[in-house]
Amino acid sequence: MKRKIITIDEERCTGCGECVPDCPEGALQILDGKARLVSDLFCDGLGACLGTCPEGAIAVIEREAEPYNEKTVMANIVRQGEAVIRAHLEHLAGHGETALYSQALEFLNENGIPVPEHLATPARAPPSRAPAPAAACPSAGCPGAAAQRIERGTGGGAQGADRPSSELRQWPVQLKLLNPAAPYFDNADLLITADCVPFAYAGFHQEFLRDRIVIIFCPKLDAEIDEYVAKLAEILTLHTIRSITVVHMEVPCCTGTRRVVDRALERSGRTVPVTEHTISIRGEVL
Repeated sequence: MKRKIITIDEERCTGCGECVPDCPEGALQILDGKARLVSDLFCDGLGACLGTCPEGAIAVIEREAEPYNEKTVMANIVRQGEAVIRAHLEHLAGHGETALYSQALEFLNENGIPVPEHLATPARAPPSRAPAPAAACPSAGCPGAAAQRIERGTGGGAQGADRPSSELRQWPVQLKLLNPAAPYFDNADLLITADCVPFAYAGFHQEFLRDRIVIIFCPKLDAEIDEYVAKLAEILTLHTIRSITVVHMEVPCCTGTRRVVDRALERSGRTVPVTEHTISIRGEVL
């Protein structure tokens, strides 16, 4: 197959080895005094090594190559320890490679290897000789869509009756932006809510959000309902979910929140206990 993969200019390469640590996949080695691509299977073509070569000897090209194999790469990575696993996960997440990221997590889960704490932040961009044109921030690499865990004390902790604390434990919260493979979904209690609920119900943080991972969407106005079902099903498939709490408004269109959850459960084939709550437009739990 033809795909993106790195190439090394042997004349410019000095064999300094600075590129090797920045390739957690293990695709690069120093052999006979030069950096070598040891296997097409290990190179994802994302170019994490580009910026570390002082001679500019590494480039990404498109050529016939064996397909990149994430499971084979993970078998090599886990032998190198937690720091390398973390670097690899951040490398994939930072490039928006959600499918490969999911495969990496699946490998760790299948082999009983703990997923290290890591940030799904955009990776360092490779150097460019021409200035990048101004453009809207793509969701795949946008800091606003980067998966983040928010650490809080057990049971939250209010600042006082007049100023309660936020109970939010992750970012982002909108289903369209969520990464199904984000590690904060592991063994989580999910709160799946229509996006009007937090505005209508004053006790939302303390009574519903506390100690839960939240997912919000609008079952009436959002156009991606089938995509939402698929994404929820993927979350349920990739992770052990302990419980689901569904909260929606009393208006008829809002009951679609529960239907999306039921369809996702059916599609995933998972059984998870579901609790449902309805909020009135006057801000009361019905």
